[in-house]
Amino acid sequence: MPQRPHSFVQQWRHLSLLHWEIDPTQLIPYIPDGLELDLFQDKAYFSIIPFMMVGVRPRLALSIPGISTFPEFNIRTYVRHAGKAGVFFLTLDAQSRISCMFAQYLYGLPYRYAKGKLDIHGSTYSWMSKRVKGGQEIIGSCIGTGDTMLAKPGSLDEFLLERYCLYTFHNNNLCIAYIHHNPWIFRKGKADFISNTLTESYDLAISDPLKPDLAHVSEGVLVHTWSIEEVDE
Repeated sequence: MPQRPHSFVQQWRHLSLLHWEIDPTQLIPYIPDGLELDLFQDKAYFSIIPFMMVGVRPRLALSIPGISTFPEFNIRTYVRHAGKAGVFFLTLDAQSRISCMFAQYLYGLPYRYAKGKLDIHGSTYSWMSKRVKGGQEIIGSCIGTGDTMLAKPGSLDEFLLERYCLYTFHNNNLCIAYIHHNPWIFRKGKADFISNTLTESYDLAISDPLKPDLAHVSEGVLVHTWSIEEVDE
């Protein structure tokens, strides 16, 4: 992590982490220059992650009711730069106009405003999101199964979950933002989609956008994030 103080504090809560194996050539058009796809045993993956952002605030500020907590729905894939593994977001849909505006301004992240909700029923997380412009939506649920666990070193679980930076393209520069949290405590999940036109809006040649190849659920983590910095090309 950077030696300077972190910029934001937040919790990521009640996550469904839904993963599809994908032909690497389908993802390459979405990856900016300077990044390379990160592969696991020569396979590429992308993920949809419905969850709640809770108590988002600058490091020395208080969270604001009605603004700091909101549902978010991400599509991400897995990349490297100079050997450092991270994530790259194709989209981040959120029910927060302030976050959509400031995250684009401060980080260059492709946020889109969407109406969403997430409900918790025991070990089942149910969610829906629909963009105000365009109408792309995801509706479904994910139930946790089995015992809680940590990712084993070298496993696909570790490859998909244990990522501590994101890459973004901001003001025509490739940038990195560091993220710190404890290792994920998760369970395997079983997803049930009703609709997924959000994924279908990208040209990813997915055989079945309603059936992820792998799913995890997690109650969540406390997260510190740093402001972006340019990376050396």
